[in-house]
Amino acid sequence: MGEVYRATDSRLNRDVALKIVPAALASDEQRMARFEREAQLLAALNHPHIATIHGLEEAGTTRALVMELVPGPTLAERIAQGPIPLEEALNIAKQIAEALEYARERGIIHRDLKPANVKLTPEGQVKLLDFGLAKAMEDSPAMQDISNSPTLSAVATKAGIILGTAAYMSPEQAKGKPVDRRADIWSFGVVLYEMLTGKTLYTGETAPETMAHVITKQPEWNALPAMTPPRIRRLLERCLTKDPKRRLRDIGEARIAIEDYLANPGAEAAASAVSGVAVAPAAAEPAWRLAMTWAVAALCALLAALGFWRPWAGGTRSGAGLPVRLNSDIGAEGKLYTDYGASEVFSPDGTRIVYVVTEPNGVRRLYLRALDQLQATALPGTDTARDPFFSPDGEWIGFFAGGLLKKISVHAGGAITICEASTSRGGAWGEDGTIVFEGLAVGGLLRVSSAGGKAEELTKLNPGSGTHRWPQVLPGGKAVLFTAATQVNTFEDASLEILDLATGARKTVYRGGFYGRYVKTGH
Repeated sequence: MGEVYRATDSRLNRDVALKIVPAALASDEQRMARFEREAQLLAALNHPHIATIHGLEEAGTTRALVMELVPGPTLAERIAQGPIPLEEALNIAKQIAEALEYARERGIIHRDLKPANVKLTPEGQVKLLDFGLAKAMEDSPAMQDISNSPTLSAVATKAGIILGTAAYMSPEQAKGKPVDRRADIWSFGVVLYEMLTGKTLYTGETAPETMAHVITKQPEWNALPAMTPPRIRRLLERCLTKDPKRRLRDIGEARIAIEDYLANPGAEAAASAVSGVAVAPAAAEPAWRLAMTWAVAALCALLAALGFWRPWAGGTRSGAGLPVRLNSDIGAEGKLYTDYGASEVFSPDGTRIVYVVTEPNGVRRLYLRALDQLQATALPGTDTARDPFFSPDGEWIGFFAGGLLKKISVHAGGAITICEASTSRGGAWGEDGTIVFEGLAVGGLLRVSSAGGKAEELTKLNPGSGTHRWPQVLPGGKAVLFTAATQVNTFEDASLEILDLATGARKTVYRGGFYGRYVKTGH
């Protein structure tokens, strides 16, 4: 449709984007008519999530749209980094839906929604670009000639060439049939799917091949993260139904569904807990992974048998709390990794468990399971991981791998490096956003921001060799419990100590023990 340049509006002293039709195409009356229509359509739209048009300028045979210059990467660039965590993806999708809903109310459909036409500003705002292929529904019937369907932009990938726009066409659009608002709903579903999986839904080496896949192939639902909530899965299924008569009727329904989930993400889990029915993902998994993650009693390897009770209540033993036991299957061929630190850890709210498994192929990685579901999922980017720990809000998991301290969202996505850590002997995430960890085989505790940066020394060793290991930030974030020892192999002289983070003072609370954990009863 044109070439886009960054420019300066010298009259108003502001940066703008100029969208110019190449001179070689300026004589194409049909293309020029579409270009002018873009200006008219954009001028009618005034919404925080739609790029604004400032004017239409002409100079001889050159015509240019003067548009808002939107900073930040495109959604396509963000997806190229890997799957987007659930909450972030849904917030992006909600803003896209708001923009499409606003345009729809004014009789306009986009017809070319794709990640490359969505910008993410530094402030976290979504801006929808390029309504140049939109169609005012009161206009003449849709073009039947598929050669006039939306621009096919080639994007180089490792697998070959993916035709960007063709991959986001609705089936009826790929067939050259008339389209309405449901075409945007299909494209919206494709974009949300790609945000969650990090993968293009339909690809091909040529436009016809890509369109054929759009028309004939069903989505690979098992590519969605296993932790994808059933409500969001159902929304995707309704958006990506090939028959437009059975598709979601209005994009506003998608917006409402996302808003409802974001307002109360635990509603479905709570309902399943009340009914006693576990909500499991609809997607199928490979047989070997199912064997590793499903709780099949006859084949289970017992990971944990945990009893929760209140030892004292008013000086007498309380019978109100009955023991609760949990079995979590790692499969007959899987092996729980127990060489260093914690093998499995519960989230602070007790709704999730993360554990370290060596898979049949020898790869060691983290598995995460929501306790209201039977299926666990391997977290991508956690190869060689060990010693996991949760953030206070339970949304992140810190871990050590490859000489680095890393973190990963519980909603999947890629692992993020925080800092170097030549070895791992435990970490703890404080309420102030800092992480305390032992990053040297023989050394004191270190502290670093969970956002990343250079680690600083927190404790010094006593004279002679030794180690400070397995820290736990205590409630309130004012002190750290840790193990101090000089005999790092036997821990015969180990003690449990508490460090006051404000004063740096240390106090020994128990001699002869190691790997101490504080519990809410004050013990």
